[in-house]
Amino acid sequence: MLEALWLAEEAAAATGGRLVGADSWVAGGVSIDTRTLEPGDLFVALKDVRDGHDFVEAAFAKGAAAALISDERALGFGPALVVPDVLKALEALGAAARDRSAAKRVAITGSVGKTSVKEATLLCLAASARTHASVKSYNNHWGVPLTLARMPKEAAFGVFECGMNHRHEIEPLSRLVKPHVGVVTWIAPAHIENLGTLAAIAEEKGDIYQGLMPDGAALVPNEAPHAEVLIQAAQRWAGQTVRFGREAGCEARLLSYEADGSGARAQAEVFGRRIAYRVGADGAHWALNSLAAITAAHLAGGDLEAAAGALADLRPLDGRGATSVIRASFGTITVIDDAYNANPASMALALESLKDRTPAAGGRRIAALGDMRELGPDSPQYHAAMAAPAQQGLVDLVFTAGPMMAHLAQALPAAMQGAHAASSQELIAPLTQVLRDGDIILIKGSNGSQMARVVEALKALAAT
Repeated sequence: MLEALWLAEEAAAATGGRLVGADSWVAGGVSIDTRTLEPGDLFVALKDVRDGHDFVEAAFAKGAAAALISDERALGFGPALVVPDVLKALEALGAAARDRSAAKRVAITGSVGKTSVKEATLLCLAASARTHASVKSYNNHWGVPLTLARMPKEAAFGVFECGMNHRHEIEPLSRLVKPHVGVVTWIAPAHIENLGTLAAIAEEKGDIYQGLMPDGAALVPNEAPHAEVLIQAAQRWAGQTVRFGREAGCEARLLSYEADGSGARAQAEVFGRRIAYRVGADGAHWALNSLAAITAAHLAGGDLEAAAGALADLRPLDGRGATSVIRASFGTITVIDDAYNANPASMALALESLKDRTPAAGGRRIAALGDMRELGPDSPQYHAAMAAPAQQGLVDLVFTAGPMMAHLAQALPAAMQGAHAASSQELIAPLTQVLRDGDIILIKGSNGSQMARVVEALKALAAT
């Protein structure tokens, strides 16, 4: 039986829209994409890269309950809710979902780690009660209101990822979510091409605290660059400022973190309570990310011990560190798919964490890296600087793709140089030709560098 998320009259009241074709319908979900639409969804005809009104007929063919539209040329295919502006109506729907729910809301941003911390916080809070969260990286001007509009009335918690490309994009998202807990994961030169300086990035990320509910909590990465900017923003907007990190004085302090190749064992102290827990995902970035997640869950009202225990079930997402063991004709290789995104901080952590993985006999640690985007005029230096973490991670061979990664190729010792190619597609052949049994291969780059093609090519090596 379809669980009612929106009744026709509720959606009309929330958006101020006009019901056409039917005065009564029930929507069990909200969709903006006919490819993933489920029967009973309300289809939202957003105008973005493509005009959603062109897909209204297809939405009803797949079983949509109704369509939220502004262009009346999309009438006649099924029940419609007509509004002047679809995006503003989606925002209004999200605000109504927020206001009708008693859910405690967590909003997460950061230069690196926001999707990882969102997924971990979801896991932590779900150990206590029903939790709703953003899917994938739906963190922009339409992703956040869409996530809100999808939140069930009965949810006890909601976890929302908030992203940006330019200045003054976080604040409106935060004010829409009205979080009880605001989290900044880290500050790094992601999008520095658009914001200019790390301090400006910190200012933008600190805007996540502006939308906090009265007496809301601001969770601050105490050892991040320009943490003082974040602390100042937290003290201005939050009822409670909570620092997380490794240093004494942090309200949430990581005491130890020991990776073992398939995860890690950690100890932390959160508001004076000492806890030990296991993280099911591997990678050095999970040290502080795991602490942020359990602390955010605790601040939102979740059970601290249950939250920490839940992290044993944590698994990385595809494109964000998911690991595949591929049995090819020449032997078995391990592929780490971190191809969705990259910036200097996340790239360095990924490379350094390879030292915690031990290849099988005869195997090597290999990195296949694509360009990091939006780094501005210092991009060559940022790329070349990855030579140091590659050496710290005990990487044997580095393969590079893209004009910026050429600077890393040149900075590497000759013994570490695999091959350089102009694109990810052109990198596949030289990489696959040298693979042998026992190899571990890290694939990473900004999404625009299309390193996912390399992941797909390696998976295709599986012997049938």
